[in-house]
Amino acid sequence: MIYLDHSATTPTDPRVVQAMLPYFTEVYGNASSSHRFGRAAENAIEDARETIAAILKCQPKEIIFTSGGSESDNLAVRGAAWAARSRGDHLITTPIEHGAISKTVEQLTRLQGFERTVLPVDRDGSVHVEDFIAACRPETTVASVMYANNEVGTIQPIPQLAEAARERGILFHTDAVQAAGQLPLDVNALGVDLLSISGHKFYGPKGVGALYVRDGVDLLPAQTGGSHERGLRAGTYNTPLIVGLATALKLAYDELETRTAHYQTLRDRLIVGVLNSIPNAHLTGHAENRLASHASFVFEDINNRALLDLLSAKGIAASAASACNTGSVEPSGVLLAMGYAPELASASLRLTVGVQTTLEDIDYTVESLTGIIAKLSNQQSACLAG
Repeated sequence: MIYLDHSATTPTDPRVVQAMLPYFTEVYGNASSSHRFGRAAENAIEDARETIAAILKCQPKEIIFTSGGSESDNLAVRGAAWAARSRGDHLITTPIEHGAISKTVEQLTRLQGFERTVLPVDRDGSVHVEDFIAACRPETTVASVMYANNEVGTIQPIPQLAEAARERGILFHTDAVQAAGQLPLDVNALGVDLLSISGHKFYGPKGVGALYVRDGVDLLPAQTGGSHERGLRAGTYNTPLIVGLATALKLAYDELETRTAHYQTLRDRLIVGVLNSIPNAHLTGHAENRLASHASFVFEDINNRALLDLLSAKGIAASAASACNTGSVEPSGVLLAMGYAPELASASLRLTVGVQTTLEDIDYTVESLTGIIAKLSNQQSACLAG
């Protein structure tokens, strides 16, 4: 199999697995316990917190461990909106956010009386700062804009957006789940108040993530119980996964230059190969300002369900959109927001490369995809003629 779905998940790095193993069987204490077994686990967690904080250029106490990107997004947006309710009830987001943001904001507006403004995006999937500024109101309390999009790979101007928010007293959150491991995470350079990451997007384990919460930002927790994570996220610490998260993030940034150069070489070869070989293929997302690992396309008059099945039969693992929406038969909401017609928004393909991907994998994929698209186009023509 050729795996080209790294935006959905990545394989856990063997070095990360080795770092986690002792915390399943040897250092097994509950980190909240006061005896030496508990203290050993607590020390591992605090070391992990310091490792992540060093990469984000923040204080260790500003890192909150969660179960992943979705929980981090939920805690950031819902928690900040609830805490700031006395100051205002207006939220700003975009139409290209992950469901962990869009559905949270929808719930806040539909059930709890908040108002929202959904910013427009252009054909590249980019948010414009002037549109953000125009959407701000005196009662705006929280804004959330994804750092890099999971479906089309476009990178947003987060420092400029966050600066505009800060000047207006608005808390700014970014979902950096796709960006982590490929783009800088210095929260001071970005200017954000809240930032979400998830371990399994950068060769760490599934089921663990983190939320950066700038010191002084108030959140109301949705998950209550014990006093873990400064009272913001109750639940027994998952020590092995937290260790794995920190190990994977450190490896990603220690090897950032090498990894991203490898990704970009493969991505560019893939994009050129597809666009030169397949008639009526269109690159989606920004041509240059996109994640190094990310290529995404739409094809005219193609059923993407059939396309994915035929790619799988050729040994190529790919996806049509967000892994969280692959069962959906609806056109991509991201592509619709970018101005694509429904028939094209239903004919998308996302190919995302990784550390183990080779040039031979890319060449085989382009060759296979070219033949598959030709076959599907011929079938479509035959159906229309019949």
